[in-house]
Amino acid sequence: MNPKLSVVNNTDIELAEKAQLEKSLIDASKQGDKLAFKGLYELHINRVYGLCFRLCADKSLAEDAAQEVFIQLWRKLDNFDGTSQFSTWLHSVTSNVTISYIRKQRGWWQKMFSIEHTIAMESEAEGSIADANLERYIYQLPERARWVFVLHAIEGYRHEEIAKILDMAVGTSKAQFHRAKSLIQGWMDDE
Repeated sequence: MNPKLSVVNNTDIELAEKAQLEKSLIDASKQGDKLAFKGLYELHINRVYGLCFRLCADKSLAEDAAQEVFIQLWRKLDNFDGTSQFSTWLHSVTSNVTISYIRKQRGWWQKMFSIEHTIAMESEAEGSIADANLERYIYQLPERARWVFVLHAIEGYRHEEIAKILDMAVGTSKAQFHRAKSLIQGWMDDE
């Protein structure tokens, strides 16, 4: 038997098993099963937190936003109809809830912490120096430019989707993305 083929088959089997587990957890959660919902939480918390962190640029705020995502997910799970992948739907919910949460917290948060404090707190990020520098640059971006950059460059949203999520014109999304790229490039050139 070809070893490469067996790896692909094992991977396919693992993915199919995970998809089946996810579907059964979703179905049970829709029926009010809190243990099943805990399973969904455990399957997706790392990815949800990662997106929250990139959008918030602060560990504590990202943790709170991730919790808010799962609170809203519990309330909105019946809206998931299965026509798309659950991870795609959850990604959209996460983006919307996190940005809304940031907007609600903005005034208080700006008074309490500066971006320099945030960067210092997160300097222990894992990965290569280049990745750490990019993450640091992302955190330094102005808020709207950071949101657009994360959603477009990292998460793969189209500008039309970003415009809808952030309630802005498509041209504004493109301009904010260009601004973010220019700022990051300038910071990289200064090194």
